Amino acid sequence: MTKIETLAPSSALPQTRRGAPGQRAPRRYTYLPPVAAVLGVLLLWEAVVRIADIREIVLPTPTRILKEAIANAPLYLEASWVTFVESVVGFLLACVLGLALGTAIALSRVFSTTIYPILVASQVTPKVAIAPLVIIWFGFGASSKIALTTLIAFFPVVLDTVVGLNRTTRDGLNLFRILGASSRQTFWKLQIPGALPMIFSGIKVASTLAVIGAVIGEFAGSSSGLGYLLMVQSGQIQTAAAFANIFYLTVMGMVLFGAVVLVERLVVPRHMLIASEGV
Repeated sequence: MTKIETLAPSSALPQTRRGAPGQRAPRRYTYLPPVAAVLGVLLLWEAVVRIADIREIVLPTPTRILKEAIANAPLYLEASWVTFVESVVGFLLACVLGLALGTAIALSRVFSTTIYPILVASQVTPKVAIAPLVIIWFGFGASSKIALTTLIAFFPVVLDTVVGLNRTTRDGLNLFRILGASSRQTFWKLQIPGALPMIFSGIKVASTLAVIGAVIGEFAGSSSGLGYLLMVQSGQIQTAAAFANIFYLTVMGMVLFGAVVLVERLVVPRHMLIASEGV
């Protein structure tokens, strides 16, 4: 093992022992408060609708929405697959594009002074407004939805990649120079490992935006997918069906976000995860 390898950030900080003072409770218990809160909201929702005798066309009960989601599961699952593929492909492209641009901006003064301001300015433009143009350019197929998803989801990856790579301390850079590390070694063994928590922070945000991008694309022009189905249901005032659709979209977003969290826990060293969570 070389000196450079021993100085990689993954081993730079001491590991936190289980049961140390101030350490959080076991992770399995951290999910109890949000689950309890969601159940409480659903029970309150059910009670208010029944007691106030609110019409289903205005606000259906959670039990009615659940019945609709189960009864027409084949329809929703078929539409979900279309939206899921668009979301995942657009999300992966957003990650690749975001990581590449973020790295170029962090390492190149030219990119930092020319491309970065343009990217920031482009985020001011409402993506809903340009969705029809994307449909014109790429057609009504999956390509337009993937393009719009990529366009919406890539910026958080760019931003957090730039921030993460720029967090490298001057002392660390100087130490690697003293040890004779090349620019490539410094990048891969110091900057990238140290930036991983921030990079995954941007990727997690992008995973939630990916589903939104796919739905916006389906709103703008499509004949399939949950976004198209939701637009039809809303037009026909099928309130319970629209809520069931939203339920499937929510589950899809949670699955994509959970997959990113799983990859993060496999890639990012444990002590860096703990530090990023504020422990």
